[in-house]
Amino acid sequence: MHIPKILQNAIFGLSLIAIAILKKLSRPKHSIFKELGYRFTPILLFFLCNTSHSMSPKLHWNKAVENAVKRYGRPIESKTENMFKEKGISYPPQDIALLAFKKEQKIQLWAKDETHSWRKIQTYPLTAYSGRLGPKLRENDRQIPEGIYRLISFNPFSSMHLSMMINYPNHFDKLQASKEGRRKLGNNIFLHGKAFSVGCLAVGDKAIDQLFLIVYRVGLNHVRLIIAPNDLRVSKPETPAFAQPRWIAELYDQIAKELSNYPSFVFRSNHKDSRRIT
Repeated sequence: MHIPKILQNAIFGLSLIAIAILKKLSRPKHSIFKELGYRFTPILLFFLCNTSHSMSPKLHWNKAVENAVKRYGRPIESKTENMFKEKGISYPPQDIALLAFKKEQKIQLWAKDETHSWRKIQTYPLTAYSGRLGPKLRENDRQIPEGIYRLISFNPFSSMHLSMMINYPNHFDKLQASKEGRRKLGNNIFLHGKAFSVGCLAVGDKAIDQLFLIVYRVGLNHVRLIIAPNDLRVSKPETPAFAQPRWIAELYDQIAKELSNYPSFVFRSNHKDSRRIT
């Protein structure tokens, strides 16, 4: 069904107003308001982007993302470029990887370009944390997922300042849930700003400004996201064994193998000294 352009614009405008209201509601410290904005904004955004089969909503959305990059990313782009140059990586890089460690409550940014392999660029502390060590299994369990993921979309209207959606549940999550007969795995998991989490990765507004910019420049298809219970490059999984799924060892083997692409030690040229990457 085709919706007239004037009606499309009206729906788009009303949706933006609704999103703005939800962002206002999310400012108080009462978690119920934050949760409302957190959960209902993606629904409004989906409606916003699917009002018709025409390209108009898509163009509006791309413009909104571009405007967010101009507003929040452009003022820090020179500093961001220098951050990469100091590590010997061109900007924007060819690919980036985000390594999230729940126990350590931090995210490492790694990058590579056409002539250099993976190098650690920056570390961002998590500004909020929810759940415990272990994978996300169901809706409303407040767990941060664990696994190998991608970022699949930008959200310039997030009630958490800016956000990028994570492709949870991924194929592995869905496969294990199917085997166990689990439904309602949850969704709407984001990497975002502010200092509030109900299963997402919160890094604060300054950090998300920079990450939003970098991912936009690199492109979503060139971003890897690995979420681990702890840094499996330097220690065994520290997830308590109680009430964990039987396939957790398989999951952690996959995560450890992926993390091995990003060395936790740097060896100096004389091969006699080394230092841990933190």
